Amino acid sequence: MREVTIIVNPTSGGGRAGKAMPSFVGALQALGVRAIVEASRDARDLRARIAQTRDAGAREVVVAGGDGTLHHAVQELAGSETALAILPVGTGDDNARTLGIPLRDPAGAARALAEGVRRRVDLAEVTAADGTQRYFLGVLSAGFDSFVNERANRMTWPKGKARYVVAIAGELRTFRPVEYTAILDGREIREGAMLVAVGNGVSYGGGMKVCPGAVPDDGLLDVTWLHAVSTPTFIRVFPSVFSGTHVNKPFVSTYRAREIELSAPGQLAYADGERVGPLPISIRLRPGVLSVIVPGRSA
Repeated sequence: MREVTIIVNPTSGGGRAGKAMPSFVGALQALGVRAIVEASRDARDLRARIAQTRDAGAREVVVAGGDGTLHHAVQELAGSETALAILPVGTGDDNARTLGIPLRDPAGAARALAEGVRRRVDLAEVTAADGTQRYFLGVLSAGFDSFVNERANRMTWPKGKARYVVAIAGELRTFRPVEYTAILDGREIREGAMLVAVGNGVSYGGGMKVCPGAVPDDGLLDVTWLHAVSTPTFIRVFPSVFSGTHVNKPFVSTYRAREIELSAPGQLAYADGERVGPLPISIRLRPGVLSVIVPGRSA
């Protein structure tokens, strides 16, 4: 019988991880896969357990959690032959969504693991002004949405996606656009913006398709630049981010690049929903450095 190690973040999704585990493990067993479950205490312990599984020569390791949990996982799996399999049990699960992993469906996620294929995907490597360096799988953002993340992380109510919406409303009262300077594969762009997002993946915030054209194995990063707009215009256009049609607006520009430098006064970068650090930052695409288990045919 095939055997896999599942490393779970028990706090993901407000406890959803623990509730999903019996169904997931049972579905795996029915598909001929034996599971060893390990619960992590914190991010450092999570990474240590993943590294131990990797160093033991495992072909794959299952990570049960949300985008933040996956963010820590890819730091240990980048460049290795151990594939990342995902049980999405977070609040947003945007990276699982991009990779086609069934959401809110432990049995479906189990089938994706048991019957899926290995796919090599890109990662982006970011270096912040304070020396922080790490990979990200999905979307890096700087500007309005980063300050929304900062505000949401300080809030204890409401829970889930609603907290992000409340944080947006709060941030709209105080945020002002700033001038950004970006160098995209040697091309300089200097202009005011509400936010700049760099996507290896498509979405963040639980389905907001900020970089709708991004493909995680095409060797390119997608850049979405929301130019300075009034608050009423931002509020009117905001819902279109869930369909990805915001990129058709005249005050949104999109670019593609492999190497990016981004600076703006007083701004922060978040990647996969995790705080990276202050701008300026540099980003470099690392093609095909992560192996993932996905449903269907290999790309």
